[in-house]
Amino acid sequence: MPQQRVFALPRQQSLLLPAVINPFVQDTNISKATLIKCVLLGIFLVPLRVILMSLVLTLTWPVAFIITFKQPLKGAVEPMTGWRRVMTALGMAYYFAMGFRVVVKGKQVSSLEAPILAVAPHSAFFDGIACLVSGLPSTVSRVENLATPLFGRIIRCFQPVLVSRTDPDSRKHTILAIESRAKSEGRWPQVLIFPEGTCTNRSCLITFKQGAFIPGVPVQPVLLRYPNKMVSVMIALYTTVEVEFMPPYVPKEDEKKCPPLFASRVRDTMAKALGVPVTDHTYEDCRLMISAGELTLPMETGLVEFTKISRKLNLKWDCLKKELESFAAMASSCKGGNITIEEFARILKLPVNPALAELFALFDRDGNGTIDFREYVIGVNILCRPANTKDVLKMAFQLFDVDDDGKISLSEFNSLLRSALGVPDMDVTKLFNEINADGSDEFQMFASSHPEYAKLFTTYLELQRYQAIQELPGDLELAGQIRSEEATEDSISDKKDD
Repeated sequence: MPQQRVFALPRQQSLLLPAVINPFVQDTNISKATLIKCVLLGIFLVPLRVILMSLVLTLTWPVAFIITFKQPLKGAVEPMTGWRRVMTALGMAYYFAMGFRVVVKGKQVSSLEAPILAVAPHSAFFDGIACLVSGLPSTVSRVENLATPLFGRIIRCFQPVLVSRTDPDSRKHTILAIESRAKSEGRWPQVLIFPEGTCTNRSCLITFKQGAFIPGVPVQPVLLRYPNKMVSVMIALYTTVEVEFMPPYVPKEDEKKCPPLFASRVRDTMAKALGVPVTDHTYEDCRLMISAGELTLPMETGLVEFTKISRKLNLKWDCLKKELESFAAMASSCKGGNITIEEFARILKLPVNPALAELFALFDRDGNGTIDFREYVIGVNILCRPANTKDVLKMAFQLFDVDDDGKISLSEFNSLLRSALGVPDMDVTKLFNEINADGSDEFQMFASSHPEYAKLFTTYLELQRYQAIQELPGDLELAGQIRSEEATEDSISDKKDD
């Protein structure tokens, strides 16, 4: 009997599931009593508030037009002065008309002490109240927002740093503009940024974008809280929002040189004050969610913590999108968009057997008996693609090609794969027909386009090696060479997982 080969994949803490699986969806359960109360209050409050809001807008828009009439949007833009208190008062009146009650905690420092305000969590349009409480600092806004009726002119009063989706150099220009204002030594007002870059359900803090931290200047964290059990603007008597200014965070030298580290530590400080966990989700997870929906998968399938997965596995968004399409082709007919071991076997056109169960267990990182998209991406890129080298596939083909005629026959394929998987009566005709290996090149092309099989091929090679060790127990040189090769392979796998 050959020695039993046991595979083990260290479950690195960094690749385990996040504390919050989906930070982008808000689940709200409303009782009948609460719903009736909201309807009754809405009948009286909504018309009144719409009238008040219209009156405030009627006053605000002409003032904003006068302020920005001769102000350029691009080029040598100079900071405007003398109007911020007026616009702040009008803005606060608008939020008061909507029913907001604002509570301010802490003290806002000057732009000389902290040129950048980092506000989180970002959950709704109403978070803009932080801009008013902060005295209308500069903001970052999309160019398209300036074309919004009524509000576009008001947004221009903030003199925002403009971001364009159509300009390939927009990100570079945005960072330069933020850095220029942050290092103006008080000439420009503070720059207010929502570093998460998208809205969440406030259950955690997701990855902070680097824009606010690239200048390497002190940052003042600003926390937003909505104490109301249910934020029902317009139909509630009032909606409380707390704006808390934390002490400025002064970056250390290593943080100045590494914006991601700076951003991460500021996020940790804010999360601790809020009492919420942090996750490595980002806006790209939202894009993957949308793509999953378009591929008829549950939208949550696309949530992989993009920041972490892309960094650990060196994957770009386009690559993850292709992986999602490959996964969808396998899982679209599976219940819940997750793959069970029976479905895994059907996809690979193999029966359920110990070797296949071992491979499935390596993919199934949380041990719940199914493979989700996140586990699929990690498994394919840590387990399969590193094992799918040209040399390994060439050696696998040579072992299958027993009569050395440059082809793999059905009988050769049946005999050796049955031996490798330990299933004597296994029918692999369907798999053999799909591979159609008339030569080494065809075999390698199939293996490259189906990386899930790579670990099965290496399983067979490892079994052959262990048999060779037992047949030649005195050949220490051969045994040492085999152990050295396995140590190298395990080292590569560990580095990938880390």
